[in-house]
Amino acid sequence: MPAQIQDVDLLQNYIKGVMERADHHAGAVKEIALALAGAIVWKKDSAPIEVYAKDGEMKNVLWVKIKGIRYAFSYNHTASTIEMRQGTTHGQVVASFSNTTPLATVYSLFDGL
Repeated sequence: MPAQIQDVDLLQNYIKGVMERADHHAGAVKEIALALAGAIVWKKDSAPIEVYAKDGEMKNVLWVKIKGIRYAFSYNHTASTIEMRQGTTHGQVVASFSNTTPLATVYSLFDGL
């Protein structure tokens, strides 16, 4: 069940959790996760960001609407990337990100949405 992120303090708590989990098993996306967080906040619609919550804990799936289109961001364990998919975590892959993704690429993608 998604939990809504409606204030900066809750968003900060979510990002802290993502960064802590990245320390343990997702170092290849730790830096790009911060860039994506900024890009998401920059381009999101007025609708709240949603994150996957299980047993009261926020997990590594985030949904956001940008220009009315819902995007899901989740960690792909096989590829060691963060995937941006249209609609759901099983939707069409829009982009994949890792620490090797240039920030200019992140900017261009989000600027074009």
